[in-house]
Amino acid sequence: MTGPSSLRTASILRETSESRVELELDLDGRGASDIQTTVPFFDHMLTAFAKHSLTDLRVRATGDTHIDAHHTVEDTSIVLGQAIRQALGDKSGIARYGDALVPLDEALAQAVVDISGRPYLVHTGEPAGFEQHLIGGHFTGSLVRHSFEAISIHAALTVHVRVLGGRDPHHIAEAEYKALARAFRQAKALDPLVDGIPSTKGAL
Repeated sequence: MTGPSSLRTASILRETSESRVELELDLDGRGASDIQTTVPFFDHMLTAFAKHSLTDLRVRATGDTHIDAHHTVEDTSIVLGQAIRQALGDKSGIARYGDALVPLDEALAQAVVDISGRPYLVHTGEPAGFEQHLIGGHFTGSLVRHSFEAISIHAALTVHVRVLGGRDPHHIAEAEYKALARAFRQAKALDPLVDGIPSTKGAL
């Protein structure tokens, strides 16, 4: 991994009968990535997530893609969420909230993130038929929402993502991942003005 040294790191291995996922991340990195999931479009999305969230990310995943990409994408997203939660620690000093509006040509997506400790996803606006569209030969549009669900649940994030416009499925999906990345970048950032955990409850 590259970037400044940091204690906000995680390394996780998850093996099931459907997949094997090895993942390392550094929340205080510079966006370096080394992604191999055997699902090329998902590699592209995770690379974009790392770059735009300034999270160093290394992933090695294999699975039963001869059946479907679903299990590999789902399990990798589960591990990514688990690693984010582990690396955040007690969340002391974080900004907590992030909001981003990201265009990609004709597509426009917004994401809002709260590192709340309460898993919740609201996901709206993808055009009719998007979920059935095959992107890059392996990745169906429905996997965008499924990936976000797994990340938000296992990282214990509240996430709102909405597509405000778009025609090309590749552009729509990429705008969504980049918006999530930019919002997460803001939320995970260490804020020198925050004293302790940013919650009136004293815990997140």
